[in-house]
Amino acid sequence: MTQARILIVEDEPDIARLIAQSLDGYGFVTELAPNGRRGLDQAKRQAPDLAIVDLGLPDMDGMEVIRQLQQQTPCAVLILTGRNDVMDRVLGLELGADDYLAKPFEPRELVARVRSILRRYLRTSASESGSTPGIARFADWQFDIGRHMLVAPDGHEVSVSATEASMLQALLKNPNRILSREQLIGERDIDPYDRSVDVRVSRLRRKLEDDPQNPRLIKTVYGAGYLFTATVEWS
Repeated sequence: MTQARILIVEDEPDIARLIAQSLDGYGFVTELAPNGRRGLDQAKRQAPDLAIVDLGLPDMDGMEVIRQLQQQTPCAVLILTGRNDVMDRVLGLELGADDYLAKPFEPRELVARVRSILRRYLRTSASESGSTPGIARFADWQFDIGRHMLVAPDGHEVSVSATEASMLQALLKNPNRILSREQLIGERDIDPYDRSVDVRVSRLRRKLEDDPQNPRLIKTVYGAGYLFTATVEWS
């Protein structure tokens, strides 16, 4: 992916310009939306690679923007907000956001977070260039890596976020092998109190498992990580 497109849904003009200037300096193509409705309309016209969404928008809650984005034009999402509540972070991750950054923020950290999210996106989209297999089949499910899309046994499609897709790909490439939380997320030095990996695993289980409370595909190995138990075939 070259010149990734970033949609900035932020109602404070000075902050929106700061974000755009920070990202423009690193070669990203940015587009500004001053409210949630405008952001959704712009995403529908041309899907972004990543959306930066403020939670405190004037016309609708940012969480609802994220929910509708993931329904109509699934893309990577970075939450940017003045709210610093743990429950907001968890809810955002539950809705499919990939990361969370609180205001005030350091522009260099913002750029680093965007790059990290897009690296996960690129890893799971690599099949588009033919560098990795594109379709995984397991337990009557299919996973299309390039589209970030699961196909259920009954044929209906279930989208996953960029980070969920990266984690699922790691599990599918390492069946019957315990993967640590760091291996799943593709990053080192995860804070031991950071539950974002566990939230995303729970979200994947709700999509894949008949009984998420007693999972048969993604098992927890306490103190070690997670284990994917099904046989996987690639094409």
